[in-house]
Amino acid sequence: MMGSKYHLPGYRTRGTLSIFVIIGLCCFFYLLGAWQKSGFRKSDGIPLETTRQTDCNNVTILDFEAHHNDLEIIEHDEPRAKVFKPCDIQYTDYTPCQEQDQAMKFPRENMIYRERHCPPEEEKLHCLIPAPKGYVTPFPWPKSRDYVHYANVPYKHLTVEKAVQNWVQFQGDVFKFPGGGTMFPQGADAYIDELASVIPIADGTVRTALDTGCGVASWGAYLLKRNVLTMSFAPRDNHEAQVQFALERGVPAIIGVLGSINLPYPSRAFDMAQCSRCLIPWTANDGMYLMEVDRVLRPGGYWILSGPPINWKTYYQTWKRSKEDLNAEQTKIEKLAELLCWEKKYEKGDIAIWRKKVNAKSCQRNSANICTSKDADDVWYKKMVTCVTPFPEVSSKDEVAGGELKKFPARLFAVTPRIAKGSIEGVTAESYEEDNKLWKKRLNAYKRINRLIGTTRYRNVMDMNAGLGGFAAALESPKSWVMNVVPTISKNTLGVIYERGLIGMYHDWCEGFSTYPRTYDLIHASGVFSLYQNRCQLEDILLEMDRILRPEGAVILRDEVDVMNKVKKIAGGMRWTIRLMDHEDGPLVPEKILVAVKQYWVGGSGNSTSSNK
Repeated sequence: MMGSKYHLPGYRTRGTLSIFVIIGLCCFFYLLGAWQKSGFRKSDGIPLETTRQTDCNNVTILDFEAHHNDLEIIEHDEPRAKVFKPCDIQYTDYTPCQEQDQAMKFPRENMIYRERHCPPEEEKLHCLIPAPKGYVTPFPWPKSRDYVHYANVPYKHLTVEKAVQNWVQFQGDVFKFPGGGTMFPQGADAYIDELASVIPIADGTVRTALDTGCGVASWGAYLLKRNVLTMSFAPRDNHEAQVQFALERGVPAIIGVLGSINLPYPSRAFDMAQCSRCLIPWTANDGMYLMEVDRVLRPGGYWILSGPPINWKTYYQTWKRSKEDLNAEQTKIEKLAELLCWEKKYEKGDIAIWRKKVNAKSCQRNSANICTSKDADDVWYKKMVTCVTPFPEVSSKDEVAGGELKKFPARLFAVTPRIAKGSIEGVTAESYEEDNKLWKKRLNAYKRINRLIGTTRYRNVMDMNAGLGGFAAALESPKSWVMNVVPTISKNTLGVIYERGLIGMYHDWCEGFSTYPRTYDLIHASGVFSLYQNRCQLEDILLEMDRILRPEGAVILRDEVDVMNKVKKIAGGMRWTIRLMDHEDGPLVPEKILVAVKQYWVGGSGNSTSSNK
């Protein structure tokens, strides 16, 4: 009788139904769990709160809730992550490729000793650069334009040397920047107003500018409110910390010099360039430096010269030079400008302005030495040559060589001339539009992770592998600016970035970046570690990121999961608070996102926002 129940009518049907119900419930709970763990539902938000403005003892919190997927590394047989110790306090302002001791080993001719000279592998530091004692979060923009904490950049040299010129003043525990400069002691605004009477600054025609020998970058600082983005550079020299001051103010700048190698920018990058008593010998080497400015100046762009030899009749005694010498120098500059197809538009008082012609058909060049290089954008560590970069070909006298740009902000998302002409291999107008959509989506995902992105908390932003500039374009706001870095081993897209009205430079991430420590609030890197994993040590790249990141600054990395696991392990010994998360499209995507906050600590003490010392 017991066995007979298996033959009762309907039993087989009920058994089969039960199996399907169980299978269905398993599938439902599996999908529900995957959805919860994806970490990117609309309601999810993970605030990375900056809890300290001037109080060094508060704790920065990465408030990750349980539904976010923290991917742990399972390596039972591997040793624990290497813990990186602080460097000696003497390295507080260490700049690996522009150190003074290293510079003095090189010749002074053509400023070679002020160029990049990076340490060999055996001399690289493998420690964490300390912040100076008393370091505090910089003032938020726009207050930072005018004030800098003394504790962050404790150098008073410029307050004495440039006191008459109104560069910087020391008041209590802060530096004040009145907006003056050597050639505009009454303020940058009045100086820019005079330029704007000739140059169309107000209507978006001029968006990108270059300041050669920038001092503390007050010209660039005051152009920002006119929606002009300036790339400023100056050497690390006896004008102590001038570029450091610029970046602490929230103004784009790098350590650099016009010397023997090309500037790290593409051709036709800038709408406007200036030298405000920059003391660059424009007539030396048969005008080589002026020819380099011409290479990076866009057809139709403007060059401003204020300072020697302009207005030499007034200043020759102050400059301690003869009338004949200064007159000869200005005459030679005028002839060089004519050779470059620049037309003088203005000279009054201390200022002279030239405009570059829009194409070669609109000027008559006589005996110009035209550059033979096939790629005017291939410039990393390339020797500067005394030759004139040719205009791109045009079909009519009115056509702008290289393509006409829309006014900003329309040019930010418009298809750029380089893309329209097919100059970037593999990039079409359609793929460009898709890239823009992708980065808008990704930025929205980042903002759900870190609600401070897009606020003045992250003023100085770096994209270590900028591609077409999609991240910076999506983030574009007066509250922040982005240094778009195009690695020298990746596709050369920097010209597109400049055509969008953004700024950036070429760089090799196997070397130190041309900046001071603690100069960026947020660092973004997509695919950097996959790109470099077989070229140099990932540890070196991460230590360089730590050097240039401010205490309590944030990092967002995205890369393949295997690479991210390696990166997480190394970064675990760097006094960063870290979370490794799923891609915004869910856990099945092999690309992952690592989010980190650099802990607060200073040199000479064990002070830290973490108990993990």
